[in-house]
Amino acid sequence: MKMKDFEGSLKQLEEIVLQLEGGDLTLDKALALFEEGIKISRYCSSKLEEAERKVETLIKDADGSLVESPFASDEEEA
Repeated sequence: MKMKDFEGSLKQLEEIVLQLEGGDLTLDKALALFEEGIKISRYCSSKLEEAERKVETLIKDADGSLVESPFASDEEEA
């Protein structure tokens, strides 16, 4: 398993979920896929946390202090 980028890893994770939901796997294969999915999930989570830290670093007010402002979801904007 090689995780190149967030989007590719997320696609891999989606494929694993579809296979697991299909239910046509042996127990050993299902466990192996589940383990791989957990690793990919952790990788994706770490990439999201890294992106969040970068965004927080970039959002500063005029005097250089960090100004935290939550992202509004599409539902909140409507």
